[in-house]
Amino acid sequence: MGDSSSRGVQFQIASDQSLLVYFGPDEKKSGAKAPRLQNQITIESNERVRRLLRMADFEPIAGVRNLHPAYCSLLIKFDAMLLRHEELEEIVRGYVDRMERTALPEPRLVEIPVCYGGEFGPDLEQVAELHRITTAEAIELHASTHYLVYFLGFAPGFAYLGELPEALVTPRLAMPRRSVPAGSVGIAGSQTGVYPISSPGGWRLLGRTPLGMFRPERAEMSVLSIGDRVRFVPISREQFRKAKLEENA
Repeated sequence: MGDSSSRGVQFQIASDQSLLVYFGPDEKKSGAKAPRLQNQITIESNERVRRLLRMADFEPIAGVRNLHPAYCSLLIKFDAMLLRHEELEEIVRGYVDRMERTALPEPRLVEIPVCYGGEFGPDLEQVAELHRITTAEAIELHASTHYLVYFLGFAPGFAYLGELPEALVTPRLAMPRRSVPAGSVGIAGSQTGVYPISSPGGWRLLGRTPLGMFRPERAEMSVLSIGDRVRFVPISREQFRKAKLEENA
């Protein structure tokens, strides 16, 4: 157990009450033996995570408490009084063998308005300078892509979105900010995302959205869900002000 691998899946004991399932290339499709899988972040791997997550929702496993998806893995937390790691792995392997027949829901396209630059996007000019482009070109690049919601984490409602256009890929700040305003839209590496609440953060800030990305009083607390597609729509400061007033009404 732990390093066993078949069809691009590996199982690893994460704690006495959790099992980590890693996905990588499907050996039956690629014809190659899968190496270490932890660092292989691909849309295919993430799709397999979502299929397994959907199967676990449709066919709950007795004793499983929580499921935590990531880019290419699923952390399964369970009641150690009801399950052992070996028993859970056997059940999950059965799911993996059948999950290709599990249909994923049609992805939603969620449009997020963003006011770029100025006090809302204090790193926009520096990002443009790093890539030797204008701020207008940086905005166009960021708003030109439909991003995939790989998973949610870090903070309630924070969605990890990818992939950024290659011409906009930028390392995170060397020194994180102690406080990033809620609604801030940032980039880090090949990822982009929206800070749903005020929190520390090291992503480079390009703009801000007037939308409340996370509201615990709503039935759907997070605006975004795993598997969604996201498009950022540039707006003016006046449009931001009006939308903010409507959001808080």
